Amino acid sequence: MQVTVRCFATLRELSIDRAVVSLPAEAVIGDLWDLLAERHPALVDHRPFVRAAQNGAYADWESPLAEGDQVAFLPPVSGGSLTSGLTDGPIDVAALEGAVAARQHGALVTFVGRARDHADDGRVVLELEYEVFEEMAAAVLAEIVEEAEGRWPECAVAVIHRTGVVPIGEAAVAIVSAAPHRSEAYEANRFVIEAIKERLPIWKRERFADGTEWKRPGA
Repeated sequence: MQVTVRCFATLRELSIDRAVVSLPAEAVIGDLWDLLAERHPALVDHRPFVRAAQNGAYADWESPLAEGDQVAFLPPVSGGSLTSGLTDGPIDVAALEGAVAARQHGALVTFVGRARDHADDGRVVLELEYEVFEEMAAAVLAEIVEEAEGRWPECAVAVIHRTGVVPIGEAAVAIVSAAPHRSEAYEANRFVIEAIKERLPIWKRERFADGTEWKRPGA
């Protein structure tokens, strides 16, 4: 049978972006990883930290594969040294900037979306809460970053989105784009936030001072 395999972030840099692989009919996801690691030995030491996704949902290493499956191998997406993913704690914007800015980058654009203390209708907001479909969100964020860096090849992009309760004044999402020139950095940054609003499976709930709450789609 044939399955499509994709690697993201550091795993992509160590191996491949996408490939169609032939495997025996009884193969499981772990067999696919072993085959990939055999072809790209730099992957071997990363297995303890990697999660697999099968057709858009997280899957075990022993999950059986079927003809036409789409399998993604994902590094950790919460915390650590990665530059895209989800976190349930405060976002370190300075660390995010440091992760992508390099000597060749003359422009660094940072967007921070914060929890504000009032809604568009004037009601006082006490806090925000973000509910996320984690099994898909990590892969979607990685795809968005990959698309941005593909459109602007000299640009490096990092994005972290917060989940759970976000106190007023704290960052809910941070996007950093670094490029040789400001136009690419601006364009890539805007592309990422618009793609997040359109595609990321995350929902915002606002809690108001009058005891009511409102849940709306999008970041």
